[in-house]
Amino acid sequence: MEEYLQPIFSEVVGTVAPEFSGAIQFETPQNPDHGDLSTNIAMLLAKELKKAPRILANEIVEKLRKDSEVIEGVEIAGPGFINIRFSRKYFQDALGAILSLGNAYGHSRKYEGMMTNLEWVSANPTGNLHAGHGRQVCLGAAIANLLEWTGYKVIREYYFNNAGNQMRNLARSTQVRYLQELGQEISLPEEGYHGAEIIGIAKELVLKFGDSLQNAEQSDFQKFAEEANFLRIKNTLTRLGIHHDIYFNENTLYESGAIEKIIAELKEKDLAYEKDGAVWLKLSEMGQEQDRVIVKSTGEPTYRLPDICYHKDKLSRGYDLVIDIFGADHIATIPDVLAALKALGFDSGKVKVVIHQMVTFLSGTEVIKFSKRSGSNYLLDELIDDVGADATKFFFNMRAVGSHLEFDVELAKEQSEKNPVYYVQYAHARIASILRFAQQQEINIQMLTKADLTVLVHPEEISLIKILHRFPSLILQTAEAFAPHHICEYLRQVAAQFHKFYHDCRMVGQPEPVQSARLALALATKQVLASGCSILGVTAPESM
Repeated sequence: MEEYLQPIFSEVVGTVAPEFSGAIQFETPQNPDHGDLSTNIAMLLAKELKKAPRILANEIVEKLRKDSEVIEGVEIAGPGFINIRFSRKYFQDALGAILSLGNAYGHSRKYEGMMTNLEWVSANPTGNLHAGHGRQVCLGAAIANLLEWTGYKVIREYYFNNAGNQMRNLARSTQVRYLQELGQEISLPEEGYHGAEIIGIAKELVLKFGDSLQNAEQSDFQKFAEEANFLRIKNTLTRLGIHHDIYFNENTLYESGAIEKIIAELKEKDLAYEKDGAVWLKLSEMGQEQDRVIVKSTGEPTYRLPDICYHKDKLSRGYDLVIDIFGADHIATIPDVLAALKALGFDSGKVKVVIHQMVTFLSGTEVIKFSKRSGSNYLLDELIDDVGADATKFFFNMRAVGSHLEFDVELAKEQSEKNPVYYVQYAHARIASILRFAQQQEINIQMLTKADLTVLVHPEEISLIKILHRFPSLILQTAEAFAPHHICEYLRQVAAQFHKFYHDCRMVGQPEPVQSARLALALATKQVLASGCSILGVTAPESM
């Protein structure tokens, strides 16, 4: 609808306000009685043109060259809003387009030919993914799918943190647990990893190697533990249908000499200096509040240095867009990394960072902090076991990334309309059941795309078509905002409107052409529900 209105309104606005060059904004009114779309363009221009908004709105409306078969009415409301109402024929034709496009409906070519790199999850290989990781895991997968729907070629990347002090702790912890399994009385370091998975790795090493590793190097234990932990991480991601195209090892930044090269480059460009035995980044000259240490006096880099080096590597690969998904605990370092990249001559505007807030898991009113099975952290695998992969993905994407998420585990288990994912899936399954029944009545489902849609005039029919018609613009807006929670809410709206339509508009058994037209509308609804679910990685069952 916006695409149709934009040139029509732009032509008129160009005559009444030649200096105006921006896009005219349209919104969907909360009250359907106010039309299908509304614009406040007259109110925006009134002050500049020194005219009353309603008078200006009237001028714009009178000059609009509108097709009466498409636009049913244009009204001026309140202080100067212009409300537009589209015709039944417009929506009937829109349904025909949905049916003819089939599974391609909702896809956009806006970013065709462009490539983006999306890096997410990137959990340290020091243990299993805990349930809190799930938000980023499911958020990133949905964003990747959304971007592909808009035409992007998406490269999914996992930054494998296998360097630094954390890995030394992992190696020492695994070595100590191994020696303990051999009967040696040795204590785990206070800063070591105390998780049960480390004990499990030690037991596996004893089974495989016996006592032959007593004098092995810590690097050997790091390799064993790293591989075992990463395999578990990948297995958990596989349960959610998530894969990555590239696994980037942090230690390659050191082994390739990239870290040393970027330190030298920063110094050569007078962007870094040495002080008190440490290397400092001149962030105060890059628009940031203060300089920061990037190499400690011990010679060990801080997090900022490999992050700068890694992003330099990604930008050098020629992506049109580089996306990072981080938890709120990373928010402090991001501006520094972007400032350094810009100072090094890179287009930091190509880097988009999505910050998500934390998650609280609830069982009723009780906060879940620990696993009931192990007494340790509540793991993502356990959450999947408890509520299923579909509910896991849907619930993690239900709230805006900037909002704290309360994940109600008991609600996610419910098989009722209170559970949003169940409600959406049930709508899809109900339509599938109706279409199967129609086939049993010898109705040719394949011919529904040829149905006479002009008989769809019931308010609930038109309301359902209107919602389905929003899908392509919603996909594009949601992808550009990296905000898949809009898809969750949209699917709930589609399901709710379908149930209203189902209640008021009987399908099978009605005289033709009403029967076929209504079944065609059900088929289009099923298609949109399935497409929306696929973006979230959620299944659309044929029966429940």
